[in-house]
Amino acid sequence: MEASDLELFGRGIRHATETCADQALDAALDELGWRDALLADRSTAVSLLFEAQGLVVADSSALDWLLAAALGEDGGHTSVVLPPLRRAAPPARVRAGRCEVRGIGTKAVARADSTVVVAEADGGPVAFTVKASSLELRSVRGLDPALGIVEVTGDLEAVAGRPVDWEAAVSVGQLAVGHELVGLARAMLELARQHALDRVQFGRPISSFQAIRHRLAESLVAVEAADGLLAAAWDDPTPVTAAMAKAMAGRSARAVARHAQQVLAGIGFTTEHPFHRYVRRTIVLDQLLGASSVLTRQLGEDVLARATLPPTLPL
Repeated sequence: MEASDLELFGRGIRHATETCADQALDAALDELGWRDALLADRSTAVSLLFEAQGLVVADSSALDWLLAAALGEDGGHTSVVLPPLRRAAPPARVRAGRCEVRGIGTKAVARADSTVVVAEADGGPVAFTVKASSLELRSVRGLDPALGIVEVTGDLEAVAGRPVDWEAAVSVGQLAVGHELVGLARAMLELARQHALDRVQFGRPISSFQAIRHRLAESLVAVEAADGLLAAAWDDPTPVTAAMAKAMAGRSARAVARHAQQVLAGIGFTTEHPFHRYVRRTIVLDQLLGASSVLTRQLGEDVLARATLPPTLPL
């Protein structure tokens, strides 16, 4: 995209996420041509939308659309069954001619006509496109009820499965969730910064206290480090770099949440203050498509097994 087009597109995305939610946001994204932009410039389309969603804790079906496209679906309002929280392996398994589904889904699963299920088979991951009505959905309120996660189960006949590159699809999804975590972290940092400027103790704003400044500075470093690693991962798109970027984004967002909570103090524990919405979403998204703790351990185990470090990213 040219600079002028990019600025206009970015303004449209931010306005849509700030003023719309759920299906209304889906419609706004279609009107803006987000899925067309996804084909033309995937890194820009993903980074703009998902960070904007994080900034205002917005929900859309964009993650499902992104994964469906990466798995070879030709568009439409198709949803995708995701792995259980903390995991990144396919959410289903083929056994004795049956496909056993044990995963989760976003709000898109409940309103989609069809759903993509990826299963682990003897020859590698295969995908099945099934009617959404053939799966059982159970609402999971959990820590962040507004996210609308559902538990997806099913026992399907394993026919007409097609080989797919599950790792590549997960990598794209991890980068998208990473950008959303960066948006959440930026918003939490801004809430803490504004509170530090407004809150007065001992006759002066608490932003003048060294301990507060250190927490805000460390939060900013965490946000920019995660954002930089995500940008580098787009330049070197491999499962390893995507996992690194997702793990870094999750750890950074959690660090910002801890520092912001200390700066906000008592007001940060109340439901009247918006901070809790960002913390809840951060904790859940950190677990989606591989928890930061799990990804970090797996990356370390791979380094030890291969006895070599990953290639240096193009920073």
